[in-house]
Amino acid sequence: MGMGTSNFVIRWINFLTMLLAIAVVIFGVWMSTHHDGCRKSLTLPVLGLGAFIFVMFIITNNGSGHHVSGLRYKEYQLKDYSSWFLKQLNNTHNWKRLKSCLVKSEGCNNLAKQYKTLKQYKMAKLTPIEAGCCRPPSECGYPVVNASYYDLSFHPISSKNDCKLYKNSRSVKCYNCDSCKAGVAQYMKTEWRVVAIFNLALFSVLSIIYFVGCCARRNAAQSQSKA
Repeated sequence: MGMGTSNFVIRWINFLTMLLAIAVVIFGVWMSTHHDGCRKSLTLPVLGLGAFIFVMFIITNNGSGHHVSGLRYKEYQLKDYSSWFLKQLNNTHNWKRLKSCLVKSEGCNNLAKQYKTLKQYKMAKLTPIEAGCCRPPSECGYPVVNASYYDLSFHPISSKNDCKLYKNSRSVKCYNCDSCKAGVAQYMKTEWRVVAIFNLALFSVLSIIYFVGCCARRNAAQSQSKA
C-alpha cells in the first residue's frame, strides 16, 4: 500500500469513526423520545457508548506517522499525538513501568535473529514500537551495522536529543527516546480503536437479544391479558 493510499484509508477511518459516534448519540436521543419501556431503557447505555466512541476519536485522532525515504515503515513523533497521550507517556512513573515491559519483552533484541542480513533489515516493515524503541531516528544518520547495532562513532547529523539517548546496549536502546513513546502511543491508538469497534459490535448483538426478549415477553403478557 502506497503512502497516498495509506493516508486516504486513515482519513476515511477517522471520518467514519466520527460519523459513527454522532449516529450512535442521535440514535440514543431518538430512543429517549419513545414511551416504549424496552427502547427507553437502553437510552443511557446507547448515549454512553456514543460518548465513549467520541472521546476515543478525539484522543486517538492525531498521529499518523511520517514516511522516510528508503524505509518501508513509518517513524512517529510524540508531538503529533493528543495532550492526553503526552501527559500519560511523559509521566515518569508511567513510563518507567512501560519501559520495563518493553525491555523484558526482548522485542528489540530479537530483531537481529529475525533479520540476519543488513538487506533483510532495511527491507523490513517494523512495527511502530520496533521503529521507535529499537533504533535511533533516521535523521540521526547513524550507519546501520546490523538489526541491533549502529555505528555511534559517527557524528549525528541531527541535534535531536533522541540521537544522544540511543545506545546499542540491550537494556537501553532508544527506550528513553520520544520516538519510543510515540511508537507506544501509535500502538495504543490502534488497539483502542479495535476495542471500540469490538464494544460496538458486542453492544449491537446484546441490544438485538434484549429487544427480541423484551418484545417476546410483552407479547406473551398481552396474550395472557386477552385470554
